[in-house]
Amino acid sequence: MGRAFEYRKARKLKRWGNMSRTFTRLGKELTIAAKQGGTDPENNPRLRAIIQTARSENMPKDNIERAIKRAEEKDKGDYREVVYEGFGPHGVAVIVETATDNTTRTVANIRSYFNKYGGNLGTSGSVVFMFDHTCVFKIKSEQVPDMETFELELIDYGGEEVFLDEEEGVIVIYGSFESYGSLQKFIEEKELELVSGGFDRIVNGELKHLLPEEKMDVEKLLERIEDDDDVQNVYTNMA
Repeated sequence: MGRAFEYRKARKLKRWGNMSRTFTRLGKELTIAAKQGGTDPENNPRLRAIIQTARSENMPKDNIERAIKRAEEKDKGDYREVVYEGFGPHGVAVIVETATDNTTRTVANIRSYFNKYGGNLGTSGSVVFMFDHTCVFKIKSEQVPDMETFELELIDYGGEEVFLDEEEGVIVIYGSFESYGSLQKFIEEKELELVSGGFDRIVNGELKHLLPEEKMDVEKLLERIEDDDDVQNVYTNMA
């Protein structure tokens, strides 16, 4: 079915943990999007997509509205998106995406996790080249009766890979990072119901295969990183 599908199937890392953590991290995404593009979803495509993602995760309407309003408060919502790169145990590449209001605290915490669990925090550019930064949208599968025609239409809008995820009952659309706006426009013009929209990082080479005990070493590091309140997403090249 393609590289994005195989990678997504292979990694299956836990997403965001419990519901409260999911809401906290979605709240930061909403605030950042509103800060960057305005609080009116009609004029802010990224905010519209994140609102739909939040709804699909059953985030309460009041939480969504508070997160958006926070972008207008001078003493709040001052989050920065910062990406950290490094190597975990056994040479596994790790990318950590954060949203933080205190970069000094965040980098110190991330470095301590790498050090404690046998890895090392790298410099900018040390592993990011191993991943393609992509956009990804999910729509309900019953809305597309003809996948072949749908795929051909998507090509003109930057769609690079489309596949059916039967487990979730959605069609997953991948495109380049730069195609986010045009793909969202296509989905909205077709009046398709968006389940979620965001970004992903897909390994552009071979996945790193480890022995079971080696994999456990890496998973301990990943779990600790993902538990940090400033961390939004974690990506690795581990199979």
